[in-house]
Amino acid sequence: MFKGRKTEMVLLVILQLIVAATAANVTYDHRALVIDGKRKILISGSIHYPRSTPEMWPELIQKSKDGGLDVIETYVFWSGHEPEKTKYNFEGRYDLVKFVKLVAKAGLYVHLRIGPYVCAEWNYGGFPVWLHFVPGIKFRTDNEPFKEEMQKFTTKIVDLMKQEKLYASQGGPIILSQIENEYGNIDSAYGAAAKSYIKWSASMALSLDTGVPWNMCQQADAPEPMINTCNGFYCDQFTPNSKNKPKMWTENWSGWFLGFGDPSPYRPVEDLAFAVARFYQRGGTFQNYYMYHGGTNFDRTSGGPLISTSYDYDAPIDEYGLVRQPKWGHLRELHKAIKLCEDALIATDPTITSLGSDLEAAVYKTESGSCAAFLANIGTKSDATVTFNGKSYTLPAWSVSILPDCKNVAFNTAKINSATESTTFAHQALKPDGGSSAEFGSQWSYIKEPIGISKSDAFLKPGLLEQLDTTADKSDYLWYSLSMDIKGDETFLDEGSKAVLHIESLGQVVYAFINGKLAGSGNGKHKISLDIPINLVPGKNTIDLLSVTVGLANYGAFFDLVGAGITGPVTLKSSKSGSSIDLSSQKWTYQVGLKGEDTGLATGDSSEWVSKSPLPTKQPLIWYKTTFDSPSGSEPVAIDFTGTGKGIAWVNGQSIGRYWPTSIARNDGCVDSCDYRGAYRANKCLKNCGKPSQTLYHVPRSWLKPSGNTLVLLEEMGGDPTQISFATKQTGQSLCLTVSQAHLPPVDTWTSDSKISNRTKTYPVLSLRCPVSSQVISSIKFASFGTPKGSCGSFSKGRCSSSRSLSIVRKACVGLRSCNVEVSTRVFGDPCRGVVKSLAVEASCS
Repeated sequence: MFKGRKTEMVLLVILQLIVAATAANVTYDHRALVIDGKRKILISGSIHYPRSTPEMWPELIQKSKDGGLDVIETYVFWSGHEPEKTKYNFEGRYDLVKFVKLVAKAGLYVHLRIGPYVCAEWNYGGFPVWLHFVPGIKFRTDNEPFKEEMQKFTTKIVDLMKQEKLYASQGGPIILSQIENEYGNIDSAYGAAAKSYIKWSASMALSLDTGVPWNMCQQADAPEPMINTCNGFYCDQFTPNSKNKPKMWTENWSGWFLGFGDPSPYRPVEDLAFAVARFYQRGGTFQNYYMYHGGTNFDRTSGGPLISTSYDYDAPIDEYGLVRQPKWGHLRELHKAIKLCEDALIATDPTITSLGSDLEAAVYKTESGSCAAFLANIGTKSDATVTFNGKSYTLPAWSVSILPDCKNVAFNTAKINSATESTTFAHQALKPDGGSSAEFGSQWSYIKEPIGISKSDAFLKPGLLEQLDTTADKSDYLWYSLSMDIKGDETFLDEGSKAVLHIESLGQVVYAFINGKLAGSGNGKHKISLDIPINLVPGKNTIDLLSVTVGLANYGAFFDLVGAGITGPVTLKSSKSGSSIDLSSQKWTYQVGLKGEDTGLATGDSSEWVSKSPLPTKQPLIWYKTTFDSPSGSEPVAIDFTGTGKGIAWVNGQSIGRYWPTSIARNDGCVDSCDYRGAYRANKCLKNCGKPSQTLYHVPRSWLKPSGNTLVLLEEMGGDPTQISFATKQTGQSLCLTVSQAHLPPVDTWTSDSKISNRTKTYPVLSLRCPVSSQVISSIKFASFGTPKGSCGSFSKGRCSSSRSLSIVRKACVGLRSCNVEVSTRVFGDPCRGVVKSLAVEASCS
């Protein structure tokens, strides 16, 4: 017995020694985060674990590492982890521990943003809706019920991380944690209580003893020792609230989110790279891309309201997990250039001088001889030539050049050396399970959802009820039902005229049924006002109003009190006489959710499904079901919902989210080509105007079986499910790149003058690489060295072109996965002297 106990004690001591050996001491000073006594230049990217699947996580993390990231940043989603009070969920997409351990396995750090308010275009800002019903609660202020719940959850997460030894102080990857989130943007609305709340939040977080620093973003009055950090499109002008804190950027918005009814926003990589370089130029040492991979708002997690199911965000890794080029590649080269400067950046503060109007130099120079410089042209119109340290440098407008030795340029943010990769969706009809040759429509079955009240838990209340208070967000749907008798002599029955039903709602969708028939509908973000002509009959008439939410508000002061649903007035008006009846105060019957939701139709297992023909289509409130084989191959999968109206879809019982292909983006604001020069804003660069905001909806491969898959739709608006199709996302069909003689050589080839006695001239290089490991470059569609014109898919030869262009590129590239072609006259000859020439290439992979 004694021997066994002695062995246990020895093992415990060994374990403690191992932990001590791997534990990291994380602190900070005025320049940077300090890990084990050394300042660090850190490049970070956001990946939200619930917006992808555990099967996707390893590849997403590896692509982030390959792109030059040091840190993965994520929020912690309270509503997903505690959907019911004290009932916790850390499984599947919410397996936070697994996600953090996978990041550690890849050799990266973690920034854990606990919040627990997260915004993130997530339903209710990440708060669980049960919180709304805690007696006496007021969110995000000096309110005891709220603080009690916030502390419980924050402690739960910290304790879980500690138990798994995931803090850097325990040998884990978490080097930084965040409490609260962007509160400084709205704290003035909460008055004096905001100040005491922030002080309490900081004190509470510190008391949890994580052994790593805490930050507060967008919080200028963050108490010591909290690091206040910046969020925005640009943070180069940001200054921490203490000379003892480092300059950190927790959200550099790599694009923007998409809303139903909106065009698709995107951010040019030249501008994104410019913003990053400017930040490090002016003293920054930690920068995070929000998002690096956006992912998908599965289930009913999208917020807003009216945030789309896609959360692609124009991020360097797209919604489906594929690298977005040239954004990912150009940023990777930027990261390499910044890391070449690290020794100088961490050693000192920058000396910033003007080189002329809108021209600036920042120099980091140490006593030991290290030197790095950033030269910036923040003008939006003209390129400039500047003299720096006795040498001449050309700076394109709105760009930064990075000189890791204060002499030779390694990178310029405006000059892209990464190929554009075309991506397309290859459509295929849903193949019925088992490969049946029968007409696909015959493979569908259906169940009609009852119009109006159909459940035993319906209840009667006078007046119009606010939706969130009534449903607790258990469902998107709330029925308001009213029966009324119309006498034969009432003006609402006048021949030749119709009564008008007036409805006012806080959003987001309303359907009006009169005597079981759809009479009209409307939608809006926070306000809907409808006037619907209706036909009434003598005697009993039923008015059934279905109110539908499309995500709860997630941002702003008191966002938790933003209502939803039909709050009135609801009136009935004679179009002939003008007389009206206010129905708002009548006794309405309410039903939370739909009958099909309660009976579990989403799984497809019910015995009630009807398979007889014809299949009812273009009718509201029908559940549809079919079975199908998985698309062949390994490419990412989406369902194209063109032909349907609006609803929710499930694959093998997993909700892929809300679909709404009939939500059309506005017609104005889009541009054929967006000039990256000048300050970016969310509506600067838009595409897809006048088209559906989203038709394609991601289905993770891990949710599919080779055959026997079940697809269930709740079609609320009315559509034809037989028109939907699968689409697999194909990449690499076309690679395009133009590199001029004025471009820089690859960053990997950069060498300082001080490291060689005779500097060998290096040339720009055009590099192509097929995105999929099994692909090779199969053909060169176009190649011209000279003055080529056009863009990808429409290249043409210009005034001059080397006759050897095509043969040289073919010889260098065809049959290989990747190739490099030097852009110089010594390779191609000189087809037109005295002109700066470019090499334009379009290639195909297969």
